[in-house]
Amino acid sequence: MDIISEVFEPTPENQRPYRNALGSFSTGVTVITTMTDTGPVGMTANSFASVSLEPPMVLWCPAKTSDRLEAFAPAQHYAIHVLRHDQHALALEFARRADAFDLVDRQDGANGAPIFDDCLARFECTTAATHDAGDHVIMVGNVTHVLLKTGAPLIFAQRDYGTFAQGI
Repeated sequence: MDIISEVFEPTPENQRPYRNALGSFSTGVTVITTMTDTGPVGMTANSFASVSLEPPMVLWCPAKTSDRLEAFAPAQHYAIHVLRHDQHALALEFARRADAFDLVDRQDGANGAPIFDDCLARFECTTAATHDAGDHVIMVGNVTHVLLKTGAPLIFAQRDYGTFAQGI
């Protein structure tokens, strides 16, 4: 197998190779949900990370160009659902439409954010801070409730979905 390497500066002209380089880092896939005056809103995101164990905090980063940012930016509460390996279709549907709740058994969480139990893990959050970050917003949340189940996660890498193969 030939190994191809490329060295470049991350300029606007090199946005695709830059995105490809970022895609070399595998991430989990989440659906983030919040409640608005007009009802529940959800979106698929892979920009999720742990921030702190004490206090328990996480972050995620919606794009400023997302039409759903206006629902999440002022939100005091939201829930982050980590998807299982077999929930690729759910990830795609929440990426397409904010109201894909017809595909899950939704209820209201302890803080009022829409939640569903059919996921690998769930973090119910209260907004702690938001930070401007280029073409994204960093949303930091204090975790107030957690659901954890067993199973394999849905992974996103190199512009494709898959799962984790153990023992490789």
